[in-house]
Amino acid sequence: MHYLLIYELAPDYLARRGEFRDEHLQLAWDAQERGEIVIAGALADPADQAILLFSGDSPAAAERFAKADPYVAQGLVTSWRVRQWNTVIGTDAANPVRP
Repeated sequence: MHYLLIYELAPDYLARRGEFRDEHLQLAWDAQERGEIVIAGALADPADQAILLFSGDSPAAAERFAKADPYVAQGLVTSWRVRQWNTVIGTDAANPVRP
């Protein structure tokens, strides 16, 4: 199954992220190495959201990530939510559907 962790970013996110970026990136790369994060990054122009794609049997890994993320703890993320994403197309789709 796939889960999207969706971050709403603070207006001053770009100005403030430097202090916490290494810790955030290490947390993300560690989750990727465990097979939890598939791909992740911030949206551009404007940098007002970030999307992290998780793979797993439940949303637990995405929720744990958000609760441990320094961006969340330090207010760079103003809110977050996890949504199940029913992927059906592509080689990595959780539930491939073909015509």
